[in-house]
Amino acid sequence: MTMLARSLSIIVSATVALFAAMTTVRAAEIAYPTKPIRLIVPFPPGGSADPLARMFGVWFADKFGVPVVCDNRPGAGTAIAHTLGAKAAPDGYTLLLAASSGMTTNPASGARLDYDPVKDFAHVSMAAYVPQMIVVHPSVPAKGFSELIELAKTPGKVNFGTPGVGSVGHLTVAFLNVATGAKFTHVPYKGASPAMVDVLANRIQVYVGSVTGTQAQIRAGKVRAIATGHQKRVSSFPDVPTISEFIPGFTNNGWYGVVAPAGTSAAIVDKLNAEMKRALANAEFAKHVETLGMEPAGSTPQELREWTRSEVARWSKVVRDAGITIQSK
Repeated sequence: MTMLARSLSIIVSATVALFAAMTTVRAAEIAYPTKPIRLIVPFPPGGSADPLARMFGVWFADKFGVPVVCDNRPGAGTAIAHTLGAKAAPDGYTLLLAASSGMTTNPASGARLDYDPVKDFAHVSMAAYVPQMIVVHPSVPAKGFSELIELAKTPGKVNFGTPGVGSVGHLTVAFLNVATGAKFTHVPYKGASPAMVDVLANRIQVYVGSVTGTQAQIRAGKVRAIATGHQKRVSSFPDVPTISEFIPGFTNNGWYGVVAPAGTSAAIVDKLNAEMKRALANAEFAKHVETLGMEPAGSTPQELREWTRSEVARWSKVVRDAGITIQSK
């Protein structure tokens, strides 16, 4: 055999071996999943995150033919669940229903976290926006957003409750004070429920929380909707204006997305993304999401990664501009 022939033989053998190895890897990835999947949820059962996670769990289980177990891990402002998700094995069998608080507002507020929201995850897809709603007690004379801002320009006139320090509600109040000259007094609560109780009792005049948590009281006439922070008017309250109609470009959505640990193969991420896309395009599935007070919202993996990066930067600027100092968690 000539030297050229031997060289060609070696090249062909190496190519065949490489192709065989690649085929084996691809076959293993295409076979995914072959065992139960754990979906970590950063909130306790109930609320809105839990049923959303279980909806995706049922969809994945039906399409993939394996059980999907929702693992509720609340605590530390969602940091416990996000840390578990980031540090899990990157094999596609541990997923996280990522929350905006854990992925954007907590990092922006300077909380000490054991994960990086961009570097430590393989982003799969956005799942849903959680529009925020500004509501007031019916006794508040302001009937609209502009009137509320004018009313709040008198220091000490308007107390503005939120679900807590560092929450999207808190950062919204901070932004409005800087951008409009309002002098809202921030009243942080340990969660949404006690804040809603106090606005219903007129102990605070204004509250910002999710549409999910405010819609029942709005419809009952116990609070009045002033504006939503979604990109467009929400489907469940089409007559309520957006904040961006008064302050162009401003949004304050919460959101949920699905992520996996960094290092999860692109083939697995793409397979999960494709199923989420099918779920959110399904009219019945999307309708159920809307009944939770959310807006269905899919994305590509790269879009979710870039959204996370940009939201951390945006809210970090609000924190700096407002001079907010938040004790690390």
